[in-house]
Amino acid sequence: MRPANVVTSVADVLAGIAIAGYFVNWDNLYLPVVLLCISTIGLYSGGIIFNDVFDAELDKIERPERPIPSGLISKNAASIFGGIFFFIGIFAAGLYSPTSRYLAAAIMIACLTYDKWGKHHSILGPLNMGLCRGLNLLLGMSIVSTSLETSWFLAIIPIIYIASITMISRGEVHGGSKKMLYFGGLLYAIVITSILFFAYTKQYFMYALVFVIPFAIMIYLPLLKAIKNPIGPNIGKAVKSGVIALILMNAAWASAFGVLNVAIFIVFLLPISLFLSKAFAVT
Repeated sequence: MRPANVVTSVADVLAGIAIAGYFVNWDNLYLPVVLLCISTIGLYSGGIIFNDVFDAELDKIERPERPIPSGLISKNAASIFGGIFFFIGIFAAGLYSPTSRYLAAAIMIACLTYDKWGKHHSILGPLNMGLCRGLNLLLGMSIVSTSLETSWFLAIIPIIYIASITMISRGEVHGGSKKMLYFGGLLYAIVITSILFFAYTKQYFMYALVFVIPFAIMIYLPLLKAIKNPIGPNIGKAVKSGVIALILMNAAWASAFGVLNVAIFIVFLLPISLFLSKAFAVT
């Protein structure tokens, strides 16, 4: 399930809810927030589980320590487990609204497409993986359906960010190319610039800067180390930091739209994710 990663998916949804303006009125019900968070937990967990299901044969060679190739769980049991999580994800979203249900179903399809086919394509794979995160942000925004009409394009930013991490991760097992790592760093810069741009237009630039600076430090330090020596373990650390840093990126999004208290709440997910990353695999 990659529990540390699942926490980052909750941060995606909370950022989307903040962007939608739902938290501006504190008289709003919290049940929709809970339902959408449960939905993303189910969807992300299902996607990760089926990633291991489809990779079972390859993992026997490259990552024999994973649960399925190591014999801790059968492929059939893992498939049922993943299916249950997907059901939870779509059902919880549907309890809120049809729009949320359709987005949840789209996320499931994007996850399975990546798990089965997308990951094997050098260009479409990273975009496919990024689409899963972009849709996840939109899932949060669906709490106020009109926000999807006016701000749907913001999902492009997490697509770019996750696409860059996915490209970098290609060298996680056998080492990678410096050119690919440099390109990943360029995409990171585009993401940071975009967040600050929207924060500036909303007049919350300084708020966003508080979260963008640690976000940049967290993603660039391990990336620079990997560029210096692009061996598998260094790239793995860069990928791990990039995934967990999603929490800081989402906090920056919330602050860029003036919802500082939600941004702070999202940051509190970071130590939880870091703690879980010590006990469970991130990549």
